[in-house]
Amino acid sequence: MRQEELRIILEEGEGYFIEFKESLSKIDKEIVSFANSARGRIFLGITDASAIKGFKLDNRIKSEIQSIAENCDPPIRITIEKFEKIVIINVPEGNRKPYKCSSGFYLRNGATSQKMSTDDIIAFIQNEGRVRFDEIYDKRFNFAEDFDLDKYNRFLRKCGISSEYDYKVVLENLGILSQDETKTILNNAGILFFAKNPDRIFIQSVVTGVLYKGKEKIHILDRKDFNGDLISNVEEAILFLKKHLKISYKIKTLQREDILEIPETALREAIINSVVHRDYFEKGANVIIEIFDDRVEISNPGGLPHGLKESDFGTKSVTRNTLIASMMLRANYIEKLGTGIKRIQDAMKEADLPPAIFEKGSFFTIKFERKLKAENNENYKEITTDILSENFGVNFGVNFGVNFGVNFGVKGKRIQRLLKILDLINSSKFESAKEFAVNFGVKDGINTKNVGITDRTVENDLVFLKKIGFIEYHGSDKTGKYVTTDKFRAFAKELTINN
Repeated sequence: MRQEELRIILEEGEGYFIEFKESLSKIDKEIVSFANSARGRIFLGITDASAIKGFKLDNRIKSEIQSIAENCDPPIRITIEKFEKIVIINVPEGNRKPYKCSSGFYLRNGATSQKMSTDDIIAFIQNEGRVRFDEIYDKRFNFAEDFDLDKYNRFLRKCGISSEYDYKVVLENLGILSQDETKTILNNAGILFFAKNPDRIFIQSVVTGVLYKGKEKIHILDRKDFNGDLISNVEEAILFLKKHLKISYKIKTLQREDILEIPETALREAIINSVVHRDYFEKGANVIIEIFDDRVEISNPGGLPHGLKESDFGTKSVTRNTLIASMMLRANYIEKLGTGIKRIQDAMKEADLPPAIFEKGSFFTIKFERKLKAENNENYKEITTDILSENFGVNFGVNFGVNFGVNFGVKGKRIQRLLKILDLINSSKFESAKEFAVNFGVKDGINTKNVGITDRTVENDLVFLKKIGFIEYHGSDKTGKYVTTDKFRAFAKELTINN
């Protein structure tokens, strides 16, 4: 142990491999939990808040600690070392699992030691010997070429860990790096978080988002594959959902709150659950996010982890990828292991929405109900370019000329452009002025209408539509988007009724 390593451990805090204790109270359960898991270290003389209080070690105390480990069933061989004011108990992974102390069997789960029930113990014995995906070291990963330092620094910021320390020491203490005199390698958890291109090694790490037209998997309107690291995939998936789900707005004093039709908290928890708990040994399927007119489904291959009974679902945590879960917990993407399902349902209840539905088979699927488009349009015909086109120009000139006292002079090809822009924005498919200018009027590879249309022309059309109150821009310059307003929907609905 070196001083720098201790500082890193104090900043990282407790985790899958680290436990802080102020005394020997209940230390036996920490010892057996590490022996039943993948190894660990107990730091005596440090509080849960990472404050050093110190621990006095003499021969009597040292013998007492050794006796505690030897009285476990089977006995556990530990090593004890003193460093400055603290004492470190090194617990290796056991080869005679499961281990038991006086109060029962324990297993490491994130930063806590979780007591196992009889069913847990039976499942543990049945599955012991199975290789843990996230702890395997893959020789295809070349540290010098594949390690992404930017992703590592982003992770440190999310964890609140200083970047001044040797990154290899930090990664080693996180339990994801192994090094000797000849090579440095990451295990699979480290690859999924810090590889430049994780999908080059694990094609199953990709997260797929799909938008369908209607209620069935027939007509695809949009599809994206997110092939970054785990954290990037979660954030990109959230953006995909925000792009295609409806947003309402609440004004509080001078601040406007954007409210997604399905609470972002619930969606985020569902996506994190999928990337953390999926079966990564299954290479033929991805985590998939599917948006239909009436629902959103978020699925991952693997179903419930072994050892988790149906009756315990939502109240107890059994983690398939413990190291991945521990990393997400450190990065504050998981509040506490085993509470995600409750947070999903609490968010749905607070939003006065039906509870999420969970389907547990070979795939684990979370379903969120949406309001049908027909309900949002109060059972009138859907707003489309075809419905609006006949009287659109006239109404622009007459209705808004009267309302605003201005003759907008909208006619000819501009009417068609405005119609198409509104149609795309109303269905959340408008990407940018540049893309619209390039694609407007293209049919069978031939541009039939785009003569003289530039980015500036489209920008002027957008300014016009904002001026008359038909569209608004919400969000940041980078991730925001245009949306149609209540004024446009009321205007279009009136035309729809008349048709």
